[in-house]
Amino acid sequence: MFVKSEQICKGKPHNKQGITLVEMMLASVIGGIAMLGIGIVLSDSNRGFREMYNRVYSDVVADSHAAKRMFDSVVRQSNCYEVILDLDDGRWVEVHYYADSYSTSPDRYTCFYYEDTHLYVEYGRILASGVKETLDYRVFCGNVSNCAFKQTGRSLQMILTLNNGSLQITTVTSAVMHN
Repeated sequence: MFVKSEQICKGKPHNKQGITLVEMMLASVIGGIAMLGIGIVLSDSNRGFREMYNRVYSDVVADSHAAKRMFDSVVRQSNCYEVILDLDDGRWVEVHYYADSYSTSPDRYTCFYYEDTHLYVEYGRILASGVKETLDYRVFCGNVSNCAFKQTGRSLQMILTLNNGSLQITTVTSAVMHN
């Protein structure tokens, strides 16, 4: 059956297959905008993840936790009556403690001090004559930009600022001397 040309012009339905060029361009633009939006969201979330990962696992964070644990464990076993603190600027503190439960007086010492960009700890023995003998010293924290020690009653406080160039952390640690 053949359709006359006058029937097509009068609005008779006919089969239309395919899409026009305008429809194709519109779909491409909408798809491109959606892909651009998804790309921006993924890029931003990746940057945020890297930033948070560096904050959590940075060497500054690890040094900060190590310094807090070390300071706390040493100060908790120290004698509250045997503390020597740098009164000028609080850059070092020395605490005395008992080597074992049979000691009659504090016979060991630990000194924390800040020098250059490192925090050092020095361990030693106090001889009967009162002379101090250094047994060991080590760097236990790097990237230090500032450190100060303070004493209030039976507690010691360490205010430590670490900076590796991209991240700066200030940690305040307090510990009570139990002996």
